[in-house]
Amino acid sequence: MTLRLYDTSARQIRDFSPLEPGCVSIYLCGATVQAPPHIGHVRSGLNFDIMRRWFAYRGYDVTFIRNVTDIDDKIIAKSAEQGRPWWAIGYENERAFDAAYQALGCLPPTNEPRATGHIPEMVEMMQVLIDRGHAYAADGNVYFDVRSFGDYLALSNQELDNLLQPAGEGETGKRDPRDFAMWKAAKPGEPCWETPFGPGRPGWHLECSAMAHKYLGRVFDIHGGGVDLVFPHHENEIAQSRAFGDDFARYWAHNAWVTMSGEKMSKSLGNSVLVSEMVKQWRPLVLRYYLGTPHYRSTIEYSAESLREAESALGRIEGFLQRGIELAGQVAPAAQVPAAFAAAMDDDFAVPQALAVVHTTVRQGNAALADGDTTAVATAVAEVRAMLGVLGMDPLAAEWSGGASGAGARLESVVDSLVGLVLEQRQAARARKDYATADAIRDELKRAGLAVEDTPAGPRWELAGE
Repeated sequence: MTLRLYDTSARQIRDFSPLEPGCVSIYLCGATVQAPPHIGHVRSGLNFDIMRRWFAYRGYDVTFIRNVTDIDDKIIAKSAEQGRPWWAIGYENERAFDAAYQALGCLPPTNEPRATGHIPEMVEMMQVLIDRGHAYAADGNVYFDVRSFGDYLALSNQELDNLLQPAGEGETGKRDPRDFAMWKAAKPGEPCWETPFGPGRPGWHLECSAMAHKYLGRVFDIHGGGVDLVFPHHENEIAQSRAFGDDFARYWAHNAWVTMSGEKMSKSLGNSVLVSEMVKQWRPLVLRYYLGTPHYRSTIEYSAESLREAESALGRIEGFLQRGIELAGQVAPAAQVPAAFAAAMDDDFAVPQALAVVHTTVRQGNAALADGDTTAVATAVAEVRAMLGVLGMDPLAAEWSGGASGAGARLESVVDSLVGLVLEQRQAARARKDYATADAIRDELKRAGLAVEDTPAGPRWELAGE
């Protein structure tokens, strides 16, 4: 089956045909590092990590670029509020984003360029656009003339005459209030760079056009980001890049929001859930499962109950894998995923349908366990591991097999040791045929929320209900 994906610019699912056979080039709009990430921020990185992994599974050589916006109005405002250098705030939060991506199992990008490292490329692009009549300098600012680009707003399907885009602070000298800033004139006390147009700093949109051109060339396969970036950010990128002479992105992919009470999760609404705090409450693999299993174009409504459901679903998978390995021994992932799983992933990365195949295989594996069919159990374990591995969710893979991390790992280790001592007492009671005591120990553990199962390899425990 041909891999297909929803292209925002075409407003339909299209067959994917790479620019270069056997290769895929992806540019993803990354973090603006004015604050640490909440789970809404990292959803985009996680969704595109799953896409990237699937392309790799299908045999493509993937080049994946994810930028960092390390200079921005918000970062400068935070600097003034906190009395700290803008670069210190940016770097601190950039590291927080890196830690969040790593905690949730996202592969590192091929390159992760920063805006401030590409000022010369931005200056070059602005000069070309000015020379071609698509941009103009005024009062130390450089603006893009939106009326000079005939396809402006084609991505978001808006009408220019209906567009309201008031000037931002300090954006003086505009010919049309809808023109957008590519370069912002320096204000007293703000960071700035010297350019032929005067001292200043880049506008938000220019950086991505310049960095995509540098790292992926005149044209590349897929441009991604959150759905909230369609306008103005991606619309303005298209205008700059194509007026510059680049064909730019051939496909546009956008992930939906994580919401709370129907509103987009954001710091300004005060409803954000920081990743650094969430990983103290939930295993990182549970968070990856929770954020990664809905379709990337579907909105996720955050709630603790939804996370508990994700934990329970993942627990059922992990329970089968553990029991399967106890019967069949260590089983490596299968070389190929089942055809139904592949068909789902090829159809616009339909992870919910792909996970349905995983859970069907788990049910079949549990039936095989009940029948004592070692061969069928081993096959099911291998297939489940292969499917989860493609999604970056195989609990037996090295990055997850250590279980929880930090304080959670220490707590898990302590609980495991204490329960182990109790189970030894239960085994001793059974050995001396004191079944009443053995049953009482099991019942006490159950009341404490732990389920005990006797297996050929000895007793094992898990949280009740998983």
